[in-house]
Amino acid sequence: MALEPSSPAAFDFLTRVALCYATLLDESLADPETGLGGKLFYTGELDGDGRALVVAANIAGAATLVVSIDLASQKQALRDGVVDFVVTTLDEALRILKNQLRKRESVSVCVAPPPPEPLPKIDGEMNERGVAPDLLRRDLSIAPRHEALAHREGAPGETDRGNVPALLTWRVDSAPAHWLPKLDAIALDCLDADAWRARRWLHLAPRFLGRMAQGLRLLSCDREFAARFIERVRQSVDLGEIAVAVEISSYSRGVHDEHRFVPTEP
Repeated sequence: MALEPSSPAAFDFLTRVALCYATLLDESLADPETGLGGKLFYTGELDGDGRALVVAANIAGAATLVVSIDLASQKQALRDGVVDFVVTTLDEALRILKNQLRKRESVSVCVAPPPPEPLPKIDGEMNERGVAPDLLRRDLSIAPRHEALAHREGAPGETDRGNVPALLTWRVDSAPAHWLPKLDAIALDCLDADAWRARRWLHLAPRFLGRMAQGLRLLSCDREFAARFIERVRQSVDLGEIAVAVEISSYSRGVHDEHRFVPTEP
């Protein structure tokens, strides 16, 4: 019996985060050891696009500043682990950000000023204090001398999956907390030695995506990796090393393939 279809919203969000992550780490600011550690990313409003950018930046290692006046969005972002702190002033946010920037560690801080217009207010305060982000969301112009390095995604359901050679997802039919890390280890072993971006993603994405993608893994990869991974998983299930059913889906240039491997009954 096939697994229940994964949530379209979860899949779309993972895809958005993966594409944002790939864009962020495809720039000269990124370091193979620390990613975007020590870099300040201002993402503006905590809307749908902003959430994906913040999560991608968390995985990439940046210190991220985001703004929201919506109480429900703030609470949801905290529950989902999208942001680490919600504060009421830019000064509070900067104190947290400066400490993490110095340590080159990721952190995400949401400023929740009183309504109705948070962005102009925060933008003005950032200019007054000489805060110069290293990265900006494309549609922002707080510091024109800085080039925006993160792209803005389309509306929900309109993610352009043709921007990457392949998207690969994998799930198991039971005990995901036990078996997904074993599949992740297989994926890591299948990666080329210089694929540091994918290694960082596999190590950190489960932590920062949290319950938003519970039970589902997604990786942007090339088709050669996808073929290696699928074959290795097939072998592991046949040998009894993976004792649950595994479902792998690949999306490449408009083609969707599904693979299901089921352990042989004793």
